[in-house]
Amino acid sequence: MRAVAEVVLFHHAQGLTPGMLNFAERLRRAEHVVHAPDLYEGRVFDSVDDGVAYARKIGFGTIIERGRQVADGLPAEVVYAGFSLGVMPAQLLTQTRPGAKGALLLEAFVPVTEFSESWPAGVPVQIHGMDSDPSFAGEGDLDAARDFVASTPEAELFLYPGRSHLFVDDSLPSYDATAAGLLTERAIDFLARLDPRA
Repeated sequence: MRAVAEVVLFHHAQGLTPGMLNFAERLRRAEHVVHAPDLYEGRVFDSVDDGVAYARKIGFGTIIERGRQVADGLPAEVVYAGFSLGVMPAQLLTQTRPGAKGALLLEAFVPVTEFSESWPAGVPVQIHGMDSDPSFAGEGDLDAARDFVASTPEAELFLYPGRSHLFVDDSLPSYDATAAGLLTERAIDFLARLDPRA
């Protein structure tokens, strides 16, 4: 019998775009339960800069708190996933809310010590990003991810050639079909390996 994971998917800085909903639907078609909360309360932005400006205006703490409130209404045994800005609530909840089954951290990574002393033992995680993405590779996320993976047996890092940020969102100009397809396959395989009975 195929394992079915329950996933909480947090969107990137431009909001809950059609591309984010399409990615969630791909995971659902692989027989997983996916929640895609809107942390921006209906707002969608045309650019990353505009989305980040809005996030700064309301406060990153507010975004994280909205993510925490979503999780409070769900079982403990979920997989947290996030794209870019959405990695913040996904990673924080994985590290601080007991029961996480795994994490998918896409196009961003925060040093573990920002949220807790250590990564929760036995919780698997995949980190994905483009190797020349100015945000992921150029702002320290990739270096932090490499250090983390080197010391964490449950962690995997996947890099894709290119400079695009938000390359999985098929509603944005930054979409890269080849890299997005491979990332999606790897994410679905990751979810399929999780045993919901464990």
